[in-house]
Amino acid sequence: MKKHLVLVAESYDKGIEEGSKGINLYENLPDYITSHPDYTVYAKLQKEVGQDSKRKEVKDFLTPQVGMKLVDLGCCLNLMFNDYDKWDSKYYGIDISKKTIQLLENVIKSNGLEVGGVYLGSIHETPFEDNFFDIAACIGILEYFEEEFIGNAIREAHRIIKPKGRFVLDIPNLESPVFEVSKLIEEYIGRPDKFNLSVDEFNYIIKDYFEVERTEKVVGMIQYFLVKKD
Repeated sequence: MKKHLVLVAESYDKGIEEGSKGINLYENLPDYITSHPDYTVYAKLQKEVGQDSKRKEVKDFLTPQVGMKLVDLGCCLNLMFNDYDKWDSKYYGIDISKKTIQLLENVIKSNGLEVGGVYLGSIHETPFEDNFFDIAACIGILEYFEEEFIGNAIREAHRIIKPKGRFVLDIPNLESPVFEVSKLIEEYIGRPDKFNLSVDEFNYIIKDYFEVERTEKVVGMIQYFLVKKD
């Protein structure tokens, strides 16, 4: 697990480095990906639906308000590109990519953003106090990991979210051909997906920690809209 965490972190570090040069790793993909029979559908959905983290449904469910604290688990660049800086809640982000956190710290300082902070670390071992956050998100993260890590991450999220706190996360829809395309792309970029749980298996992991209000299928993923159990 530790080796894979390092691999994922290095891949995101590379993405930041390339992005600073104007290079998008998701562009100019090799033929074996773009010629996949489901690639056209994947590209169309990505264009129409956009980033899962930016979906209106996520914000509507979390209902960020002044006085609330939000934790973005595996934050990537949501603060920059997915409007999390415009939410009324106070933003806290954590990510295993050192270069991601450095970039966010520069953006926060240069734009005078008032946030709770951004932290370098893993979502399964966070520095936050028990019952600290009102709302939480973990989107586009769990697909990189296997059952042990996912169980640890769910328990950690339960620890740091307040009772009745709302939480949005997503997991791969392993039955979706669109996810197969996404899996090829992530492996090409250098962070292979490791998720291998059925929906029933994942539901068993979360059942003691969160109530499922609803789920929605989005671009090869399944988004869960959860409420923390006491």
